[in-house]
Amino acid sequence: MTSANLDYEQAGELKIGQVGIANLRVRTLDVEQLSREMRERVERAPKLFGRAPVIIDFGGLARMPDVATAQALLDGLRGAGVLPVGLSYGTRETEQLAEQLRLPLLAKFRAQYEPVATAAPAGGASAPADRRESVAAEAAPAKAAKAQAAGAASSPGLVQKTPVRSGQQLYAENRDLTVLNTVGAGAEVISDGSIHIYGTLRGRALAGAQGNTDARIFCREFHAELVAIAGHYKVLEDVPKELRGKSVQVWLDKDELKIALQE
Repeated sequence: MTSANLDYEQAGELKIGQVGIANLRVRTLDVEQLSREMRERVERAPKLFGRAPVIIDFGGLARMPDVATAQALLDGLRGAGVLPVGLSYGTRETEQLAEQLRLPLLAKFRAQYEPVATAAPAGGASAPADRRESVAAEAAPAKAAKAQAAGAASSPGLVQKTPVRSGQQLYAENRDLTVLNTVGAGAEVISDGSIHIYGTLRGRALAGAQGNTDARIFCREFHAELVAIAGHYKVLEDVPKELRGKSVQVWLDKDELKIALQE
């Protein structure tokens, strides 16, 4: 019996690394409402949400949906502009449903690009606070203007004084974002304008969320899991080692993301 010869040039190189996959935790199994909410996200930030891969997490429901309902949700999300790629790992029932839908089971990735710290609605009513671990952000008192064609920031910047911790997300709608502290691993800061971080960046920073290609990211100490401007992104593995731990700025140059030391 001859052994297989594994010393050959591979046609494809497989790597397991960080990926930008959003996790949609279903709280209420209303296919129409879930599809509508996702469509609104895509319309609000098409550069980031459009055709984004999404894992569906049914772990927050009292009982698993039947195959027909789950398939209707997948179809509704695809119609809204995102691409369901799997189910979040859970119980044996989840595994059976994944098999019936012919989808893989995946670990629960951190939800990405989810705006949770938006401006309060007109009339003084506070925004819904049904998302866990939302960030208590401190902002200059100004109404957020409608996004301009270029997606540029159009109101006073949002200032975050306390650390943004793992699992938290902070979104500066139609304005710049300034973080006076650290952004921990697993945390996400998002801005329609530029992002200024005066501490360590270990999580994810996404500027120009509505397509502003002139947005920039400035960071005092760079260890980011991911940085993105107007949908163009790099993960830490793509960043030269000599830039890690340094003061850097990130910008777009002809649709290519650039990272360099700050002067």
